[in-house]
Amino acid sequence: MSDALSLSVGMLAGVALGAAFFVGLWWTVHRGVSSTTPALWFMVSLLGRTGMVACGFFAVSRDDWRRLLACLVGFLISRSVVIRLSRRPRIAAVAP
Repeated sequence: MSDALSLSVGMLAGVALGAAFFVGLWWTVHRGVSSTTPALWFMVSLLGRTGMVACGFFAVSRDDWRRLLACLVGFLISRSVVIRLSRRPRIAAVAP
């Protein structure tokens, strides 16, 4: 596989891992807030999401630091997109 294709696949995998991580975080917050045992929800979710991302990074990297870095960049891109999409719209101030 060529270097450019390998790095592109790594970056796309990072975007997918990031999307799964942050959607899981969103789901956990919504479920945990209304749960009778929120600490359990947050702890299990944290371990599961972190384990999934760590295994994904390990599988994508295959002993190449460039693929690992591309995966990390994709993960951070996904984080930026999720932050932008999850912001509440600002309410315009009404002038007197």
